[in-house]
Amino acid sequence: MASNLRRLRVFRNPGESTAATTKAVFEDLFVLELANNHLGRLDRGLRIIAEHARIVRFNNVRAAIKLQFRDVETFVHKDYRDRQDVRYIKKTVATAMQKRDYRDLVNATVEGGCIPMATPFDERSVELCEELDIPIVKLASSDINDWVLIEKIATTRKPVIASTGGSSLKDIDDLITFFANRNIPLAINHCVSIYPSEDGELELNQIDFLKQRYPDNVIGFSTHEYSNWEDSVTIAYAKGARTFERHIDIEMDKVPVSAYCSLPHQIDTWFRAFHRVRQLCGAPGTQKRIPPEKEIRYLDALVRGVYARRPLKAGEQLTTDDVYLAIPLLRGQLSCRELMNGEVLRSDCAQDRPVSIDMIDGPHARNRSLQELLYSRGLDPESTTSSLLAMNQALAPEPVPQTPIAQNPISQTNVAPEQLESTELEAAQPGGSRRNRRGVQ
Repeated sequence: MASNLRRLRVFRNPGESTAATTKAVFEDLFVLELANNHLGRLDRGLRIIAEHARIVRFNNVRAAIKLQFRDVETFVHKDYRDRQDVRYIKKTVATAMQKRDYRDLVNATVEGGCIPMATPFDERSVELCEELDIPIVKLASSDINDWVLIEKIATTRKPVIASTGGSSLKDIDDLITFFANRNIPLAINHCVSIYPSEDGELELNQIDFLKQRYPDNVIGFSTHEYSNWEDSVTIAYAKGARTFERHIDIEMDKVPVSAYCSLPHQIDTWFRAFHRVRQLCGAPGTQKRIPPEKEIRYLDALVRGVYARRPLKAGEQLTTDDVYLAIPLLRGQLSCRELMNGEVLRSDCAQDRPVSIDMIDGPHARNRSLQELLYSRGLDPESTTSSLLAMNQALAPEPVPQTPIAQNPISQTNVAPEQLESTELEAAQPGGSRRNRRGVQ
């Protein structure tokens, strides 16, 4: 479990470029924001971590579970700590935890196979990040131009993810320059700080803007929407976002769950949508994809072969007037791809017969790899199967094995616990009624 921490320490190799380190730290990283949903209770925090870590393991994704640190003594002015009419102050004081509790939450995160992460809101909380060995630090949207805090975070040399809700372009430019000058890995999250966010408020095209303006930084998407767990991550990934964040919670003790928070089965849906879009998008857009073998075979069956237009004699130089192109392409036969004027024949070829690589005298005809390629494609001329049938078989697409993302027992919220196998029972999550209440099918 602690391998997550060790791996992140390796990323901070001083001999590695910042760009490479940034990609290694942030690429395909999910951040599950626990925030203050522990409500100041260790047992509730541990349960949130355990239930979501199970979803992470089942979906085989790389995820961090993030806490928020506020040192009440310094963060809230002493004259205002008892104010009940200021919601932020009231919630901060009411959900404060002891350092030992935070340590227990961090340990539980690591034991659950996730990466511990935290947002410090003051300088003492940055020190707590160091004390608890937090590998990645989050900079909240509200603090994107809090330079006292940013300077303190930079002293840790830890990788940083910064959200950009409500920011100006200069705010982001300054932050990028600051961390680049210090060779500290930085990811930038597109974020709309509206809780919850409607679909029309997500502004996903900002991902395009951020990727174009900051090509050396990983761009992410932090969302507070509440109506869908598939569409936005699909669009964001296709646009190039590579780190993703949502708030998480559980249904426990009849405590209301905020609309912008996700329950375990909804996070499961989110992860599955990610796997699906990554499969659809394929290779990175920064390089040419490598076609799979079945695609090559399919296209080879469509290529025209070279046939003799007239009887050809050894020693003749081929021209395009001496041959014609037609399907099917036979094994060992030259195709339109290899045909060149001036090739010298070293053996005769009858009219309407295929011109094979063995009939050509030249350096490329003695290329062993080219010979193997030509004899591995096309139809077998010795086959007793009719050419038409053989070509149809070659053109028929291979059956696609049905290997969807594993059917997750967690999604089976309508199954009674006593009907589940023991392994399914361990993974089953409550909350089906809330899914329906939100209108998610």
